[in-house]
Amino acid sequence: MKTSTRRVARMVGGSAGAIALLGVGYLAKNWYGYGKVSTKGVPDSLLDRFMPTYEVREYHEIRVAARLDVAYDAVRAMDVNRSPLVKGIFRARQMALGGDDSASPPRPLLEETQALGWRVLAEEPGREIVLGAVTQPWVANVKFDGLEAGEFAAFDRPGYVKIAFTLAADPIDAGTSLVRTETRVATTDRYARDRFRRYWTLVSPGVRLIRFEGMRLVRAEAERRARATRDTAMAEEGL
Repeated sequence: MKTSTRRVARMVGGSAGAIALLGVGYLAKNWYGYGKVSTKGVPDSLLDRFMPTYEVREYHEIRVAARLDVAYDAVRAMDVNRSPLVKGIFRARQMALGGDDSASPPRPLLEETQALGWRVLAEEPGREIVLGAVTQPWVANVKFDGLEAGEFAAFDRPGYVKIAFTLAADPIDAGTSLVRTETRVATTDRYARDRFRRYWTLVSPGVRLIRFEGMRLVRAEAERRARATRDTAMAEEGL
């Protein structure tokens, strides 16, 4: 019995050590990979107007079985707070950095970001919207300051980070769309770059999980709406 217990303990300890090494390796990859942005996915000329050069680029896309209008409506209605996983990530950030832990009522991401201070920089109706803010995300009670489009593009106050992100949908065919989101980050000086690099090294895994979860929620909602539209049309035709 004691031998079995020791064997289990060694296995558990070994697994914990392996997980720890993987975690350290992932953080090291984030640290040394900072500034090496990927160019995968759909180019975005709308984002290029406001941030043609950047240090971080997060791009995610998902194919959905829904018309363009249905898919884009689902993108605009996306509420990541519906996900227990996302709630857990936000809670972990609050515990790590401190700050206000009061919960806000669930609402679509676009409404929530604008309530926090983000500003719409540009929009192509029915296809894409771009929002931006300047901030210092490494502080406990982070604040987001929205600026007019021209001010945002020219902003260079030392010690800040500029963030712009897009939510978009593109048609693939009559009943299929590509939903995508892209986030770009640029710092205004060496101090901000150093602070943000440390911050991003730690939080980027959670950010990516939130993006993946957001895309999953959009696909589920868009395809639910598409099915409901088809069912209604068939009912009206008496099929």
